Amino acid sequence: MDWDEFSDWGKYVADWSATYHKTLADRPVRAQTKPGEIAAQLPDTPPNNGEEMTAIMADFENIVMPGMTHWQHPRFFAYFPANASPPSMIAEMLVNTVAAQCMLWQTSPAATEVEGVMIDWLRQALDLPDHFTGVIQDSASSATLSAVLTMRERSVGFTGNRDGLSGKGNLRIYCSDQVHSSIDRACWIAGIGQENLIKIPTVGPNFSIDVEALKQAIANDRANGHVPAGIVAITGGTSIGACDELAPVLQVAKDEDLYTHLDAAWAGSAMICPEFRQEFWDGVGGFDSIVFNPHKWMGAQFDCSVQFLADPTAQLNTLKIEPEYLKTSGEAVTNYSEWTIPLGRRFRALKIWFLIRSYGLDGLRTRIRNHVLWAKEACEKIREIDGFEITTDPILSLFSFRCPGDDDAQQKLTDAINEDGRIYLTLTLHQGQKVIRLQVGQFDTTQEQVLLAADVIKDVWEKTR
Repeated sequence: MDWDEFSDWGKYVADWSATYHKTLADRPVRAQTKPGEIAAQLPDTPPNNGEEMTAIMADFENIVMPGMTHWQHPRFFAYFPANASPPSMIAEMLVNTVAAQCMLWQTSPAATEVEGVMIDWLRQALDLPDHFTGVIQDSASSATLSAVLTMRERSVGFTGNRDGLSGKGNLRIYCSDQVHSSIDRACWIAGIGQENLIKIPTVGPNFSIDVEALKQAIANDRANGHVPAGIVAITGGTSIGACDELAPVLQVAKDEDLYTHLDAAWAGSAMICPEFRQEFWDGVGGFDSIVFNPHKWMGAQFDCSVQFLADPTAQLNTLKIEPEYLKTSGEAVTNYSEWTIPLGRRFRALKIWFLIRSYGLDGLRTRIRNHVLWAKEACEKIREIDGFEITTDPILSLFSFRCPGDDDAQQKLTDAINEDGRIYLTLTLHQGQKVIRLQVGQFDTTQEQVLLAADVIKDVWEKTR
């Protein structure tokens, strides 16, 4: 393909993309294919000779698209969204075209400096204190791993990277039993181990970590010769939206001199709305590390995760490595590759810049407020279905429910709903039983599409029970 052909196909794909998004509501949300069905349509060996783009695009339409689950569908109520607003998609096209590797300031000064300003724009939007800075990561998993590695190094006097962990004792990380599995994985990768991730029960309507149990666990560990290293709190847990009370957790951390990380990957976006901060964000300024994903609820093209740091020094002392070929001379500059695990970095800040300028914070707030309101309305409609039980009331835009019957009945209904294709839901395990979860967050969904979910659930239930 030469650049003239690229121009022609680029225009074609832009038109195709617009049509795709405008007609998404007419498609089933989840892929309707069987395992192996897509792979069976692909050749066993790669071609020796180049093929025409017309044929490649035809195969994309006929082979690939039937096997795609449509995350941008207005009736995608499963997991959390991975939104792609039009201006962020345009920004990604530009980033892909320029194709810079933005690991150092000198390898793309604009990428570094726009990132710094976008971090501060978002800091202001979330009402974080002035001293916070940060970095854009690929995902919350990477940000959490960075924070856990920092907890590890801080607890051993920043000697773990040099000496290894042998002889340093059992390092302990504390969290609630509602945390995302990425916290478990971070402890695996950091060499801390699953048994040293201490999960504390939750209490109250928002399923907050039991602070008294947290204190006792730390005291017991110190008495047994273990080494408490840090606390991971959550605002908006993945399963049912659990939110810790932040101020009491921070007091424990202060008393015990522990590093803190807040996982607000999904719900953090909602904190651009001032009315949600008192319940879910009070005390947030005391955390050492905070992560939220603009690529979830805010509408930035995946992937784009922001990690705020009260003081980056500890994370830099944990992750920074500077071989001669990466050293730079001249004025002091920020090299964000020193703040993260990967050396290579994409220009992720551009889509945040385009997104916020295109909609403004008020435009983004309106979407989030609508989603919270519509989730409550959908919850009430499901509550009215005969025999159904709301197992957790909406926390922001996420709630869970059960149909009549045992766990097998929940699985059967969820499978039937997803095979029906009009909406897409997922299950979770809550208090020892399966529940069906529904979250509202797709960027362009409407009240009509959200409320249709309750009608579909009732319709499928009546057909399958």
